[in-house]
Order: sequence, then C-alpha cells, then structure tokens
Amino acid sequence: MLWYGTPAADWEREALPIGNGALGAMVFGTLASERLQFNEKTLWTGGPGSREGYDFGNWRAPRPGALDAVREELDEKGRLDPDTVAAKLGQPRRGYGAHQTFGDLHIDVPGTPAASDASYRRALDIGQGLATVTYRREQVRHHREFFASYPDGVMVGRLFADRAGQVTCTLRYASPRADFTAKADGDRITVRGELADNGLKFEAQLRISHQGGTRVANGDGSVTVTGADHVWFVLAAGTDHADTHPDYRGEDPHAAVTGAVDKAVATGHGKLRARHLRDHRDLFGRVALDIGQALPADVPTDRLLKEYGGPSGAAADRALEALFFQYGRYLLIASSRAGSLPANLQGVWNNSTTPPWSADYHTNINLQMNYWLAEAANLPETTAPYDRFVEALRAPGRRTAKEMFGSRGWVVHNETNPYGFTGVHDWSTAFWFPEAAAWLTAQLYEHYRFGGSTDYLRATAYPAMKEAAEFWLDNLRTDPRDGTLVVTPSYSPEHGDFTAGGAMAQQIVHDLLTNTLEAARVLGDSPSFRAELAKTLDGLDPGLRIGSWGQLQEWKADADDQADDHRHVSHLYALHPGRQIEPGSTWAEAAKVSLRARGDGGTGWSKAWKINFWARLRDGDHAHKMLGEQLKSSTLPNLWDTHPPFQIDGNFGATSGVVEMLLQSQHDVIEILPALPASWPAGTVRGLRARGGATLDITWAGGRATHIALRASRTRELTVRSDLFSGGAKTFKARAGQRYEFH
Repeated sequence: MLWYGTPAADWEREALPIGNGALGAMVFGTLASERLQFNEKTLWTGGPGSREGYDFGNWRAPRPGALDAVREELDEKGRLDPDTVAAKLGQPRRGYGAHQTFGDLHIDVPGTPAASDASYRRALDIGQGLATVTYRREQVRHHREFFASYPDGVMVGRLFADRAGQVTCTLRYASPRADFTAKADGDRITVRGELADNGLKFEAQLRISHQGGTRVANGDGSVTVTGADHVWFVLAAGTDHADTHPDYRGEDPHAAVTGAVDKAVATGHGKLRARHLRDHRDLFGRVALDIGQALPADVPTDRLLKEYGGPSGAAADRALEALFFQYGRYLLIASSRAGSLPANLQGVWNNSTTPPWSADYHTNINLQMNYWLAEAANLPETTAPYDRFVEALRAPGRRTAKEMFGSRGWVVHNETNPYGFTGVHDWSTAFWFPEAAAWLTAQLYEHYRFGGSTDYLRATAYPAMKEAAEFWLDNLRTDPRDGTLVVTPSYSPEHGDFTAGGAMAQQIVHDLLTNTLEAARVLGDSPSFRAELAKTLDGLDPGLRIGSWGQLQEWKADADDQADDHRHVSHLYALHPGRQIEPGSTWAEAAKVSLRARGDGGTGWSKAWKINFWARLRDGDHAHKMLGEQLKSSTLPNLWDTHPPFQIDGNFGATSGVVEMLLQSQHDVIEILPALPASWPAGTVRGLRARGGATLDITWAGGRATHIALRASRTRELTVRSDLFSGGAKTFKARAGQRYEFH
C-alpha cells in the first residue's frame, strides 16, 4: 500500500498510477477538482500520414558502398568518432512522432475545501489495483475509488459518502490539444477527434450512473450530478491504430469504445469491481515477499522514502524495499496486458504532447529491461504485448535489412515507435544499434526456457530468432586483426567511439546464435542451418577479453579508462542479462573489476541494472547497496524511478534485481538464495519461477535456506543448488503437477 496525507500537486512526483495495459491514468486526489490524467497507449503522432512525411528510418536515397566504406575505414584506423559515422550512415528523423496524453477527466466537487486536513488520505492498494481518496467534510465521510479493469477494458470511478444525498459533482474533459470535440448527451460524454499531425482517429466515452439525486448534460460537454447517494462512471478510449505494416491503420474506434462503455454500464459497478479484483489478484498475488519488514504506524510513503536508511530503523527500510519490489510487479500488470502495445519508456503514463524521448521504445536496453522481471516474478502473461510488438517489427525490419545492409533477416536500431521505425536517425551517440533485434529475441527465448512450450517456441519465438540470426550470418565480417568474426561497425551504447568487434555487440550476437542453435535442435530445423550456426559460433569473437588493469574490456582494443563512470555498463551484457559468464570464473572477476571502476552512481535504470550485475556476481550486500542507492537518490515520492525524468525501466529492473538476489537459474541449475544480503537474515518468498518449469517457495533463517517447496510444471530432470542439501545440490526427476518439499 502506498499512501499520502495530502493531494498530489505534481504529476511526475506525486500522482498515483492505475492501468489495464491499454489505458492508464494518474490519480491526483485533489479535493475541489479531482484530476484523472489518462492515456491510451496507441495515441501517437507520426508514422504513415504524418505531415512531416515518413520513411521508417530507411535511407531516402540509395547509398551504395556507404556501409562498406565505414567498415574499411575502421579496419584501417581502428576507431571512428560518432559524428563521422552518423554523417555517413545517419539521417534526420522524419515523422517519428510521439506518444500523446489523451487528456484529463476533471471531477469538480463544489463546496469541498481547497486544503486537506488530518482526515485526508490518498492511497494506492497495489495488491488490489485500487486508488482511493478519503476525507471528512462537515461530519460526512467522503470516498473516491478508481480502478482500471482489464477484463472489461474500461476505467471505473465511484464517489460516495456515509450519508445519503451528499454527492454533487461535475465531470468534464480537458486536453492540451484543440483537435477534439466533447459532447454530453444524457449520461454520456463523447470525446472524438483526429490528431492534426497524422489524422489518427481517437475517441473516448464516459458514462455516468448515480443513485438518488438528479443529472443534467451541459452544453459545454460536461455532466453534473446533484444530491446523489453515490456516482460512478466508466471510461473507455481507443484509436484507429493497428500494428499492421505498412499502413498502421485499422477500424474506426467508435464501435469498440461504445460497446465497451455500454457493456460495462449494463454489467454494473459491483460486478465490474469484482471481476477487476479477481483478475488483478490472480496475477499480483502469485508472489509474496517477507524480509522482516514492518511499517511504522502512520508513516506515509513519501516520508518512508525520505527516511530510508535513517532513524526509522531496519524494519521500516525492509518495508520500503519489499513495497518497491512489489510495486514493479504492479506497474507491469498495469502497463502490459494482451491486446495492446508493450510498456514503453513511461509504461502507459504520459501527461505531455512532447514527452521525454517521445515516450517511445528504446531498444538499446530500456524496452528489454521492462520485461526482465516478467518470467521469474511470475507474470508471464504480461509478455504477450512484447511478443506481438516484436512480430510486428519483422516486416519493416526486413526492408531495412535489405535496403541498408543488403542482407536477409530483420533489423531494428536504437529506438522505435508503433509505426515500424526500424532504420536510423542522426543523433550520433544513439542512432546505430543493429544488435537490437537480436537482443529483443532473447526475451522470447527466455519465455520458452521458463515455460517450456515447444508450440510457443515454434510459432512465436523461433521465427523471429531465426530471421535475426540470418541477419548476422550475412553481416558478420572477418577481423583482419585476428581472423575472428566481428560486428562492424559496432558501438557501445552512448559511449566511446565506433569500432569493430565491440564487447556488447559480440556478446549479444553470441547470445542470439547460441539461443537459435539450441532452439533449432529442439525443433529439428535443417541440419545445414544448424551447421551454419555452429560454424559461425566457432569463429565468432565472443566479446570477452581481459584488459591491462584486470577489467573486462568494453572494446576489442584495451581502451578502458579506470576513471570512467559512464552510466552504461554495456560490456557486461554477458553477465546479465546474458549467460556467457558464470560466477567464480575469470570473466566474472574481470566483470567485477569493471563494475567497481564504474562506481555505484548513474541514473535510475543504471542503478537497477547494477543490482542485477552484483546479484549475478553473488555479492548480495553490494546488490542490496545498489537497491538502497536507487531508493535514496533515483526514486520519486510516488515510488516511480527517475532517470531523471521519470523512466519506468528502473522500477522493473530493480524488481528483477531482487529476484536475482533470491533465485537464479540462467545456467540451468536452480540456485537458492545466491546473493542474499546480510540485511535480510531471515525471510520467506513465495511464487518465484525458475527456468525449466519450476515455481518455488523459499524460507530462510540465519542467512541459510531452511525450507524449499518446488512445484513442477514440466516433467524433466532438475538440479537445485542450496546449502540445505548435503553436497550442496540435489538432482531429481520432477514430474509435472507435483510438489516437492525439502527441509
């Protein structure tokens, strides 16, 4: 539970998020005029039809020999500055667009005092997906409750009091754009328009119900209810966006939006609420964490955060850590459900027409980080939008691969949008990253490794993996320095110069080819393709090299600077989220040297990644230190991660990091408490998932596991490693549906 003693004054820092994947809203809890700033995830400018024109990022005119010329210059000089490469291979972005706020629903409540008193409480129950506001006015207790229902595809709000006839309010819509009309007719407000940039049609409808009192539709598009016992409403929104290349347009949203609100009203508030609670609890309630937390009485969340590491004590700090862990799970449920786009840089929440980084999909870590927690933290259903998004990128990505690289397969670069932007732009330190498609497919393979469905592997994961692998089979080049196969040109995200064979690029391609070969063997793909993958892997530079001061090198040349504290630690991909590096190896020790040199600073998402790194290195105390650093200096009062500004990936990355501290399975052995910090000496976690088809409950005391319960979803041999077992590990044949307990 997050709770506060005053209304929100700032969207980014204080308002509280609700969402059902496609729709999201920020609840302010302001007394005289409640504000629900809301979004629909497909409301985007840019793309086909944009007044700027749109080219998917593909070169607007052929550039014969441009890529080979850069490769040859790299062979000759060893490195090139980003501006030089961008001038040869980039171009200004056109028609890229940005996510748009849908607008604000205001609920004006006359007679309410402007300032809150001791009776006021604003809260978000993340276990139930309910945002609430309560306050007292003239001896009457007033309540507001809001939720976003995935089963019914609507947002729902209710205002009520503990005395009859006390609810009077006006509901109205506002937007920073002037591209809409808002009309009220009976109990319905209809908002409709087209984005000026690209003609994208959008519509929202609000239907208001009440018990007692009177209702009137006003000429300005608002609806007023007077003297009611309670008022409740449903809101649905949509656009005519579709994820189909090349037009990205579908049906007019009117019928779907009308159907959603009408069906919801006919269902009734009680059933809507019950269905929402059942759906949300089914997902959220799978995982529970007890690390000895205890909330101090009457301490709101913003104060709990402010006092973290201070006089409130260890139990209060543990309470914030456990809440932050579960909050990441809540945010993923709220921003990523089947039937819409995946979580973007801000999840599904955006209050601007020009949001930071367009509130888009950065694929040089950020989109991938959004889903690191999904499998292990027991939310595999939330990856469905990610899968569909990757599939939708393949068609435009094939064109980019053919036109820009002259190759098979598909590609996407540093960032993308809902309109299949797979090419380049001209921001020199963030325009070139053809490894992104390979990295995107890693989550698809992880979904298979956790769940074990060969049907999913065959139909969803493997086609995207195979095409991404074909791209690299065509694009790897022989390095004249040592004869290995390398990515060229390669660029370590947002850092350094362009080179050939940069560590991250090599590690990502190694990961892709390894995964694809494993999958090809499972599915029985052609022997010739499997042989080509194996041969390429044998000749591939693995991207692992130890430098002069013991560091894992970021580039093939020994060019790392011990004083460099850049927020990206890209060359440790092989440690996390990859699996090339095993703990205790010489590579792990070199990764540790690099990580220490980079320091414990950075932006929010960077600190979150470092939690995962240190957990993979089996250093639970340093992982916990990074969790603390993120909470102390990269977390806002509403517990959103800040880059700054707000970026949701840090929330998701931190939740992933906590899982990595408690359970790992990347090397096909289930590791129990691999990085338990000393500050969590006793506790219980329930419902974490491991690769190979196992869900685990773990209890520990004195820093050691005392009880392990494992539920198998597949019949196969499993190895569990824990000091609970004599010899340190136990291998056994698990049978699907069976529960195994170890004491």
